[in-house]
Amino acid sequence: MNILARVISVVLHPLLMATYLFGLLYLFLPSALYPISQGNQLQLLLMIAMMTFVLPAIGISMLRTVGAISSFTMLERRERIRPFFLIMIVYLFFTYFISYKAGARLDDTLLKFLLIIDFLVIAATAITFYYKVSIHSIGIMGLVGIVLPLNRAAEHNSLILPSIVLILLAGVVMSARLQLNSHTSREVWVGAVTGFLIGFVGMIVLF
Repeated sequence: MNILARVISVVLHPLLMATYLFGLLYLFLPSALYPISQGNQLQLLLMIAMMTFVLPAIGISMLRTVGAISSFTMLERRERIRPFFLIMIVYLFFTYFISYKAGARLDDTLLKFLLIIDFLVIAATAITFYYKVSIHSIGIMGLVGIVLPLNRAAEHNSLILPSIVLILLAGVVMSARLQLNSHTSREVWVGAVTGFLIGFVGMIVLF
């Protein structure tokens, strides 16, 4: 069971949530990626994967190499502060790049999604200064909170099945974190509630 839980934790790692979100939009609701034309959306998806997963992963690996963190699992709360702060800087820089260099404006849906993701990362970093919250729970439930309101805009109920799958995956991820004893049930639920509220309220406010 622990091996399966580890696989789930890796495949549904918080750093992959942005890529999964935009991949889902690319497949089921491409109009949500405005102002990026459909011909350029795959390129955007690859850029998002590079900036929100690959680059932060390299940064964390460097911290591990120099001994700033003892392991990639970062079981101690204090160990998580530097990596999370690094991730936050990378995500904010990417949003800045899309906004000021690529010309996305606040009323563009692409920038709104990026801002919600930034809020999730900022919240995770801020909470970690005081409490060892489950980042996996924040990530997956943040994704649920973002996708559920999108069902109103989706044609032919195209997001119903993905939404159901996401909810089920959220339960799987939280169970995996408990199975590995990486978090207490309270840490998992605090992360879940935080992630969902930021994702859902962010969608309601910005859209």
